[in-house]
Amino acid sequence: MTVRHRTLALLTFAITLAGAAHAGTAATPWDDARQLVLVTTAGWDVNHGTLRTFVRDGDGWHEVRTAVPVTIGKNGAGWGLGLNAPQTGGPVKREGDNRSPAGVFRIGEAFGYAAHAATALPYRALTATDYCMDVSGAAQYNRIVDANVVGLEAVKGSSEPMRRDLHANGDQRYRLGFVIEHNAQAAPQGGSCIFAHLWKSPSDATAGCTAMTPAVMESLLAWLKPQQHPVFVLLPQAEYERLRADWQLPALAAADAAP
Repeated sequence: MTVRHRTLALLTFAITLAGAAHAGTAATPWDDARQLVLVTTAGWDVNHGTLRTFVRDGDGWHEVRTAVPVTIGKNGAGWGLGLNAPQTGGPVKREGDNRSPAGVFRIGEAFGYAAHAATALPYRALTATDYCMDVSGAAQYNRIVDANVVGLEAVKGSSEPMRRDLHANGDQRYRLGFVIEHNAQAAPQGGSCIFAHLWKSPSDATAGCTAMTPAVMESLLAWLKPQQHPVFVLLPQAEYERLRADWQLPALAAADAAP
């Protein structure tokens, strides 16, 4: 064997060893995420869960604050359209099904009724003409738009005026929140207008969003940083345990595992 052939053989062997060493830790589309908002539920059809927050450094994920209760869709959860590969073995999120999307999702802009909010996230000060388009097939489907900009025809049929205080008898649920980027591709009937927002009460589930107390929301918005590429994960506990290693998500202490 020549020196050149011997060198190539050694390089091939080294690459093979490196590949074996990293087997089971394949890259994920959220490898850049350094902040994680995690919601787990007891099952697919459960409409409430537990929210935890984590940061990631060179030693992996670390929980950073106390776990808190949240409410989700009235009918529980269903597989959504996010960063993760499509999954089977559970319901699939559809427009109008009152399920929250399960999976891994980027966190988008914050929004609220006030002109400003204490957050580093991009913030949208909502107006009376802001709507989220929930009519599948519409050009603006699954987008928050200003009817003064896109025209009244473009938001025709939407049941999601964002200033609920003005359009829904003073409702405060969208007074503060952020976008969970489900169905960013606007797939027809894939589900739309998925947010984290304020809850009406601890016993009131949502139409597909995740809801919490004002104090929890304010704390989250102050903590989230765009440069940390934060993600939102929602999964039933059994699915979380099945996928945790492959998706490189944090291990939960046994005492904390059940929502």
